[in-house]
Amino acid sequence: MKNLVWLASYPKSGNTWLRFFFANFLVDKGQPVPINHLERYSTGDSVARNYRAVCKSRSFDPLDDRAALQLRDSVFRAFSENGASINLVKTHCKNKRVESVRLIPAHLTRAAIYVVRNPLDMLLSYADHYRLEPVQAASDLANPQSTILPSSEVVRQFTGNWSDHVRSWTKNPKFPVTVLRYEDMLSDPQAAFEQVIAAVGVPADPDRVARAIAASSFAEAQRQEDSSGFIEKAPHSKKFFRSGKSGEGERLLADDVIASIRSEHRDIMTEFGYLE
Repeated sequence: MKNLVWLASYPKSGNTWLRFFFANFLVDKGQPVPINHLERYSTGDSVARNYRAVCKSRSFDPLDDRAALQLRDSVFRAFSENGASINLVKTHCKNKRVESVRLIPAHLTRAAIYVVRNPLDMLLSYADHYRLEPVQAASDLANPQSTILPSSEVVRQFTGNWSDHVRSWTKNPKFPVTVLRYEDMLSDPQAAFEQVIAAVGVPADPDRVARAIAASSFAEAQRQEDSSGFIEKAPHSKKFFRSGKSGEGERLLADDVIASIRSEHRDIMTEFGYLE
C-alpha cells in the first residue's frame, strides 16, 4: 500500500519544524504539542528499534550497515501495513541506491515533502549540531560519501553531497514531491503549510493551519527546549533549536567558507534563488 509520506531534507534544513507543524495540525487542541512527543505523530527511517522489530534473528546491531540496508524494505513494508492511511516518515537520506538498495522505496511511497535551505545558513546549524568547524562542515556538504554516523539508537543515514541530495529528491522522482524553500516557510508560513497539507491529500482548513503554525513556532520550540530539553539534541551540541533565521551564514561565515560553498553548489544555489 502506498501510504508513506516522506518528510525529507538535508540535516538542519527545517525537517523538525515540519514535523512539529504536522503534530500540532493533527492534534489541534489549542496548545502546543510537546516537542519530545513528535515521534507519536511521525517516525524516522533511521530509528533502530524499527529495525529490531522486523529482524528475524535474535539481535540487530545498528552499527552493522549492511544488515540495516538489507532490512530497510522490511521496515518500510511494516510501516505501510500498519493500517494507517498516511505514515509520515522523516528522512535525511538521499533518494538514491546504496549497495543496490533503494533507500526510498517508490513502491510504498504516496508522496514526499522536501525542504531545501540556503546552504550558507544550514551550514551554521550543521556545524553547531555536530560540533564541527565551518570548514569541516563545508567539506561534509561537498563529500558524496557523507553520512550521519550510526549509534545504539539510529542506523547510518546516507546524506552525501548537498547538491546531489537536492537533485535526488527534486529531479524526476518516481513519486510526487512537494518542494519547499525554508526561507518561504519563514516569510509566508500560511501559504507554505497549506501547500504541505494539500500535498498529503488532507483538506487545508486555513484556520486549523494557522493554529498549527502558531503552536509550532520556532520561539515555542526554543521555549520547550529551554524548559525540558529535547531528546533529539546531539549530546555535544549546545542547543538543537539554535536560531532558525535566514541570512546569518552570509554575515557570520568566513569569506573562504562562503566562497567554497558557492563554488561547489553554484548550480543548485542559483536554481533556488540563493545566488543571482
